[in-house]
Amino acid sequence: MALTKSFLSISAALLASTLSASALAAEALKIGMVLPLSGPYAAYGQQIERGARVYLQQHGGSIAGRKVELILKDDTGVAPEVSKRVAQELLGTHKVDILAGFGLTPGALAVAPLATAARKPMIVMNAAASKVTTQSNYIVRVSQTLPQVTAPLATWSAMNRVGKVFTLVSDYGPGHDAEGEFKRTFKSLGGEIVGDARIPVGQLDFAKVLPRIKATQPDAVFLFVPPGAQTVAFIKAFAQAGLDKAGVRIIATGDLTEEGSLDAMGDSALGLITAHHYSENHNSPENKAYVQAYTQAYRTSRPNYMSVAGYDGMQLIAKVLAKTGGDASGERFVATAKGLSWTSPRGVMTIGATTRDVVQTVYIRKVQRVNGKLQNVEFDKVANVKDPGKE
Repeated sequence: MALTKSFLSISAALLASTLSASALAAEALKIGMVLPLSGPYAAYGQQIERGARVYLQQHGGSIAGRKVELILKDDTGVAPEVSKRVAQELLGTHKVDILAGFGLTPGALAVAPLATAARKPMIVMNAAASKVTTQSNYIVRVSQTLPQVTAPLATWSAMNRVGKVFTLVSDYGPGHDAEGEFKRTFKSLGGEIVGDARIPVGQLDFAKVLPRIKATQPDAVFLFVPPGAQTVAFIKAFAQAGLDKAGVRIIATGDLTEEGSLDAMGDSALGLITAHHYSENHNSPENKAYVQAYTQAYRTSRPNYMSVAGYDGMQLIAKVLAKTGGDASGERFVATAKGLSWTSPRGVMTIGATTRDVVQTVYIRKVQRVNGKLQNVEFDKVANVKDPGKE
C-alpha cells in the first residue's frame, strides 16, 4: 500500500511537471525591448534589434518551444524618464516576461528598480557603465563595461612606447569609467597623464579642446565618446588641426571605430588603435556565419558590437530557458544564467557567477583596408577579461 501511494505521488508530480511545461510551451515568450529607435542614437537600437532578429530567424522565431514576441519601445536616447515610462508600459500593459535592450546607461539605471520590483530578468545589451549590474539582482549583461575594454588598451599603450597621454571623454557614467580606468592602469605602468577633459554627450565642436591637447604635446589622446556623429566629427577635427601630422596618435575603446562609423570617417580612420570585444572582421566560423546571416537580412548595413549583443542576448535567453524548461521567472532565470558560457561570434563569453556581468576576450585592433573595406583588424588579445570596476 505504501509503495502504491509513493508511486501515485511520483506519477502525479511527473504529470504536474509535464502539464506545467506544456502550458509554458503554449504561451508566447514576451520580450520587451527598451531601445533608442529615434534621435541621435537610433542606430544603437536598430543594431541591437537586428542582431536579436537574426538569432530568432535562425531558430524559427522560438525559444525553448515558446514562440517569441518582441515588443519594442523607443526611449529616444539619453532620456531616463522616457526609459522608465516605456518600461512601466511593457511590464504593466504588455505583461512581458523579460526586459531587454538598453542602449545607454542612464536608461538602464532608470529601469533597474522596476526590474527589481517586478522580479523580471533584465538583459542589458549595451549600456556600459560598470555599476549597471549592481543596481538590481535581476540584471544580466551581455555587452561590455568600459573599464573592461579600457584596461587592456592602457596596458598595451604603456608597453608600446606611449609615454604621455591626454584623456578626452564624454561627461557621463561610461566616460567617467573609461577615464578613471585608463588613468589608473596607465599610471600604474609608468605612464604620464599630461591633461584631461570631459565634453558633453553629443557635442560636435572641438575647437576649444584641440588647442589644449596640442599644447601638452602628448604621444597620444585616449578618447571615449559614444559612437556616431560625435566620433566622426572628432576624427575629422583632429586631422584638420594637424595633430596627426604632429605625431599625436589616437587610442580609444572600440566604440570609436564601430563598423557603422568607419565608412563615414574614411581614410582618416586608417591606423587607429582600439580595444574591444567584437569586430566584423573577427576570424572564426561562428562570426563568419553571423556576418553572412546579418548581411543577407540587412544588405545596406554592417554588423557591429551592438548587433552582436542583441544576438547574444537572445542566445543567453535560449540557453537559460533550455535549462529551466521554458520558465523565465526572475529568480530562476538569474540563478541559471550565472556561470553560463558559450561561443559567440565575438569568441568565448561567460556570465560571471557573482557579478552577472560578461567575461570575455578583449582584442587590440588597428583600422586597415581589407578587400577595399575599412575594418578593425585584430593583432593582439587578452582572454577572460572581467570588469576591473568590480575587482
